[in-house]
Amino acid sequence: MTETLPLPHDAARNSNAAPKPVRVAGLSGRHEDLHEMISFEDPTEQRTWMIDATFMRSSWKCIFGEGCQGVYDHPTPELNQGCCSHGAHFVDEADVANVVKHVVRLTDEQWQMKPKAAKKGFLKKHKNGDTTTRRVDGACIFLNRPGFEGGAGCAFHIAAMEAGERPLDWKPNVCWQLPIRLEHHTDTSGWVTTFVREWKRRDWGNDGDDLHWWCTDTPDAFVGREPVYKYLRDEMIETVGRTVYDLMVEVLERPVAEPLPHPVLVKRKKG
Repeated sequence: MTETLPLPHDAARNSNAAPKPVRVAGLSGRHEDLHEMISFEDPTEQRTWMIDATFMRSSWKCIFGEGCQGVYDHPTPELNQGCCSHGAHFVDEADVANVVKHVVRLTDEQWQMKPKAAKKGFLKKHKNGDTTTRRVDGACIFLNRPGFEGGAGCAFHIAAMEAGERPLDWKPNVCWQLPIRLEHHTDTSGWVTTFVREWKRRDWGNDGDDLHWWCTDTPDAFVGREPVYKYLRDEMIETVGRTVYDLMVEVLERPVAEPLPHPVLVKRKKG
């Protein structure tokens, strides 16, 4: 059995996008999308963790409002929508309840679309049973548009920062988990193997082929000043737990490690 976090919108799970070989010193250059994984067993349950060490050590950061080209089939940096164009899918009822709890704390100064939410609500129930945030004028109802006095971007993020709280405690789960993807695979004996890796273009399904740009596919977003496992420390601890996070960091920072560069940062040899 395999379980994954839901896709940002309805999409099949197959992608025809072909990865390209990367050149790394000392290797043949025949490896496609070359990553190193670290693996260890959970000390408290029957689970093996498989973690993408290459991505965790990389310099990726969210560049929302700093050159992010969005998730349409053409570049739209001027819209300042990031990956908020399609609204957020909820993981479960607890995820919905958490958002509802924080919606009541949003003020008119923090949430541009609050009047529209008051009229028609902020959630949408789909025929397949999924619940998502409503879309208004082509994007999530919680996205403040450029020019809004309270600030462009996620209303939850803005309000949480003003309250001195963590934005991840306010947002739908998928919004703070991206670009981290969690996959659980259970074998016939009940042992679980959990993969923690970057969210790739293929994870959008067939719709991923139409994306003009995706932030883990190009060097644009690999401009952070610290590695992902530090940059997304709170998000990682929330995702895997403090014990597993500490074990991961211990392996990532071992002195004998020679990190493999992220594929999108490796210069491809011409010819």
